Amino acid sequence: MKGFNPSFSPETAKTYDNSPRGDEADTVRFLAGFGRSALEFAIGTGRIALPLKETGVAVDGIELSPAMVARMREKPGGESIDVTMGDMSKEGTGRTYELVYLVFNTICNLLTQDDQVRCFENAARHLEPGGVFVIESGLPSWAARPRHQFIDVETLEVDRVGFDVNRYDPVTQMLDENHVEISADGIRFGPIRQRLTYPAEFDLMARIAGLRLRDRWGGWNGEPFTADSTRHVSVYEVAA
Repeated sequence: MKGFNPSFSPETAKTYDNSPRGDEADTVRFLAGFGRSALEFAIGTGRIALPLKETGVAVDGIELSPAMVARMREKPGGESIDVTMGDMSKEGTGRTYELVYLVFNTICNLLTQDDQVRCFENAARHLEPGGVFVIESGLPSWAARPRHQFIDVETLEVDRVGFDVNRYDPVTQMLDENHVEISADGIRFGPIRQRLTYPAEFDLMARIAGLRLRDRWGGWNGEPFTADSTRHVSVYEVAA
């Protein structure tokens, strides 16, 4: 995508929390079961980290976007979370944790297979003995779309329209997507580029990093992972 910047802008950070998915409480409940210390890769605005901290889990973060962290700092409790600025596939905190987690498809923001492998290796370096690395990611379905380009309507109101313009390249596994909103306030663009990855490829990345799959679910409430699942929640542990 021409002109794409992988670090979320101040404008994106300002509106990022306006459209919650609705499963945040389920996410926190699931993650809180893995211990009292956690590291979130791509902590963002603290959408998950702040409520997880309220359960008694000590949460640190790694984040590429200063604007997203600044938004978190404005929230109650946001100043108390230790955030290391930088690339989640490379940066370290100097500490280890019972849980490292990466949610909301964010591993796909790493645009090469090598970077995604390095992300697994970085997670493994931050794990205490017996700790786990949890990933949530959607399942790629764009390969089946005609010509691999399409528009999806997200919101349709009297004075506001929101839609996604997408192009997917099945050879490179790259999805270029622009969230477009048209309203009386004008036109707003939210571009994003992702490298879409299937669970089997994640499992191989985990093996390279010295991890193995412990569990895989179709959602945060322990839904079975089946052919009809639209996402997966995968739990990796250090291989014996």
